[in-house]
Amino acid sequence: MRSAYLLLVPALLLLLALPASKGRYNDDFDDGEDLAEFDDNDFAEFEDVNEDLTAEAETAPPPRVSSPSSQPEEDEDEATVELEDGQDGFEDSETQDQDIYSKYDQEEFEGIGDMEKTGHSMKDPLIIHTVPAHLQNSWESYYMEILMVTGLLSYIMNYIIGKNKNSRLAQAWFNSHRELLESNFALVGDDGTSKEPVSTGKLNQENEHIYNLWCSGRVCCEGMLIQLKFLKRQDLLNTVTRMMRPACDQVQIKVTLNDEDMDTFVFAVGSKKAMARLQKEMQDLSEFCSDKPKSGAKYGLPDSMAILSEMGEVTDGVMDNKMVHYITNHADKIESIHFSDQFSGPKVMQEEGQPLKLPETKKTLLFTFNVPGYGNTSPKDMDSLLPLMNMVIYSIDKVKKLRLNREGKQKADRNRARVEENFLKQTHAQRQEAAQTRREEKKRAEKERIMNEEDPERQRRLEEAAQRREQKKIEKKQMKMKQIKVKAM
Repeated sequence: MRSAYLLLVPALLLLLALPASKGRYNDDFDDGEDLAEFDDNDFAEFEDVNEDLTAEAETAPPPRVSSPSSQPEEDEDEATVELEDGQDGFEDSETQDQDIYSKYDQEEFEGIGDMEKTGHSMKDPLIIHTVPAHLQNSWESYYMEILMVTGLLSYIMNYIIGKNKNSRLAQAWFNSHRELLESNFALVGDDGTSKEPVSTGKLNQENEHIYNLWCSGRVCCEGMLIQLKFLKRQDLLNTVTRMMRPACDQVQIKVTLNDEDMDTFVFAVGSKKAMARLQKEMQDLSEFCSDKPKSGAKYGLPDSMAILSEMGEVTDGVMDNKMVHYITNHADKIESIHFSDQFSGPKVMQEEGQPLKLPETKKTLLFTFNVPGYGNTSPKDMDSLLPLMNMVIYSIDKVKKLRLNREGKQKADRNRARVEENFLKQTHAQRQEAAQTRREEKKRAEKERIMNEEDPERQRRLEEAAQRREQKKIEKKQMKMKQIKVKAM
């Protein structure tokens, strides 16, 4: 009985469950749908659910990454959801975002993985550096302008000081030499502005470092030009250069003699360095004094002095006791002394060959003196040059009295003829080219005159006359060639 009782209990439970299921099926088929149709569309409900989910996924916006700062607030506002059986719970928002981004290709969407790092770096505090004061508030911003103004002021001050010093030196020289010059020359200081020569009695300033003085009115000389060449003390760059390469002021004197007051010879004496340089630069010394500079020890000159002479007779005539005394006592001030009847200046350097004519020559005496002090010259140093001016006056009278003997005169004439012949040989080709050019120009002008003739008969006669002239020239050349052959035989 007890086992039968146990079987009845499940049967009763089954009977109680049948009416409930029958009522549910009746509600589903209220519209008269039969069971066969239900069997065919038993998965229709699930298909509708899938279509709704697909439409929502297409229309929904893309997932947005929430910032770390807003995630805690969203987590707090989220509602509590009851968990169903078999679920472990919802994951954190950051874990969900990572799951979403993990579905995309990492190579196609670059930088998505670094968004979390960027969010964390934004939490770092900003470092604000202290900005320094503006540079315009300091003198350091004007250092370039300060240097320029300082350089400009230095140049202006050096210009004024250097110009004034050169002017004082020139005036000191003139004051110490004025009496001697006025006693030997009738005119001292002509500036050339007036038609008639007038003695101004003062120096003519060419520029800030060159002063000129013209003297004339003396026996046996046309005139004497004195040029005071001071250092460029007004130039700041030249002043700085002289600190590394010292130089000295110079006095250059050029005396032009009359043609009948000087014999034919070329002579020079001075420092060895100056003689070597002048022999290369001066036309007359390079042609008539081709030998190397000779020592002046024979005449009692210092070892630093050298002599260039066309012939020995000239040296013996010029270097007398008084001249040797002047040179020996003032050897440190004498740069060069140059006497020449063929003076034409420095060599002519032309790009298109030598000149076709010999340069004009003048009988000239040249003196170059160095001012003591070697750049640090004082006005008192200009007085020490007065004995050298006496030597210049003595040289003028000495050259006027010097006369060569007959052998020396003949040798000098042969030297000048040789120089002229060498010059003609060197310029022969150039003169031939010039003559050929002149002939071609003459022929061209003749042809143009014939072509411009309007009368045909006259034009024909002119052409025949030109042809006859050309034929005569050819015949003359042939006759000369025959005469030369006969003489050769």
